[in-house]
Amino acid sequence: MEARATARTVRITPRKARLVVDLVRGKRVEEALAILANTNKRASKVVTKLINSAVANAVNNHSMSSNDLYIKEIYANDGIRMKRFMTRAKGGASKIIKRTCHITVVVADE
Repeated sequence: MEARATARTVRITPRKARLVVDLVRGKRVEEALAILANTNKRASKVVTKLINSAVANAVNNHSMSSNDLYIKEIYANDGIRMKRFMTRAKGGASKIIKRTCHITVVVADE
C-alpha cells in the first residue's frame, strides 16, 4: 500500500527544491523529518508539510501505521513559469521568468 500528497505551483525553483528533495529520498519518515528540521533551505518547510500530509493520508485513508512508513518516491517537477518584464535603459525591457514547481511525495509501508 502507498499514499501520496502533491503540492502544486510552489513558488520555489525546481532546481532549488531538488536539492532538498534529494536529501530525504528513500529514508524513513521520522529520519526524513529530522533531516529537514536541520536543513537551512526555504524548500524544507514545504517538503516537511508535504511529508506530514502524505503520512496523514496513509493513516486516515489506508489505515497504515505511521511508524512503518518510508518515502518511496519524492520528486520536484517544473510548474508554470510566470513571465514578467522589467524596464531597462533607453525604453527597453528585459524578461524575468519566475519559476514554480510541483512537488510529489509517495509514502509506503515496509
